[in-house]
Amino acid sequence: MTHPKITIVGAGSVGASCAVWAAMRDLGDIVLVDVVDGLAAGKALDLQQAAPIAGFAHSVIGTTDYAATAGSDLAIVTAGLARRPGMSRDDLLARNAEIVSGVTKNLVAASPNVILIIVSNPVDAMTSLAQRVSKLPPKRVVGMAGVLDSARMRTFIAMEAGASPKDVQAFVLGGHGDTMVPLVRYSSIGGVPLSECLPKDKIDRLVERTRSAGAEIVGLLKTGSAFYAPSAAAVEMAQAILRDERRILPCAAYCDKEYGVGGYFVGVPARLGAGGVLDVLEFDLTADERATFDRSTEAVRSLVRQLATLGY
Repeated sequence: MTHPKITIVGAGSVGASCAVWAAMRDLGDIVLVDVVDGLAAGKALDLQQAAPIAGFAHSVIGTTDYAATAGSDLAIVTAGLARRPGMSRDDLLARNAEIVSGVTKNLVAASPNVILIIVSNPVDAMTSLAQRVSKLPPKRVVGMAGVLDSARMRTFIAMEAGASPKDVQAFVLGGHGDTMVPLVRYSSIGGVPLSECLPKDKIDRLVERTRSAGAEIVGLLKTGSAFYAPSAAAVEMAQAILRDERRILPCAAYCDKEYGVGGYFVGVPARLGAGGVLDVLEFDLTADERATFDRSTEAVRSLVRQLATLGY
């Protein structure tokens, strides 16, 4: 029986955590890649030795050589610089563009039919770059953003309401940054609309906390950025694709006519299954929500234009 093959590029905190989540879910054989000699190999061997304890059956290897990734069904790209205090995701644009471009070329050369999940920031722009560099169909390239942002919003709702996160639903659309669009109207606790569960002032506070959730963690860590939740979000997307779950998850997917985006990757509800993004679902937005979404989309367009001026 052939197992799915998953490559994870970047053996830092996010990439290594992706490997752990993927192994714990037994999604397939894992190849962890990093340019630092021994880093991926050491973390992979450590994780492989947890198999008898954690109960997963697939192999985990680490390498600096993309030849070992040949035939990958899916790759999660986490490589790039992490944010430091005072930095925005956009500050990483030029350096991470160089990294993501090189990584993407190596991945596609080894695995022409791979599906790419991009985590590197700023993720909407990096997803667009990865698709252009790879020349893969847009449905086979997707960015991790909304699953994380929505999970953060769901967490903050649960904390405010004293509810279980399992019973909270929320959607965050738009670019993965300060212009993201938390949709309060589509948020609920146990099926009850959020507006009936919490007063407006608390809702406003948790919306703002959602927008600044990444910066809050960067400020606390001081020498890095979030990794547990981002990696869990990426693996949630990977599972939906590899197991053809056809789940509707918010992520940076290619939109043309959808939402009037006009040919960019931006955070929207997308159905993920075998082959990648199966389709994009369009929410009925109010005038205010539409205006906020359009501002967020324009911020993404601006980053993509900046990439072009940098030669990407």
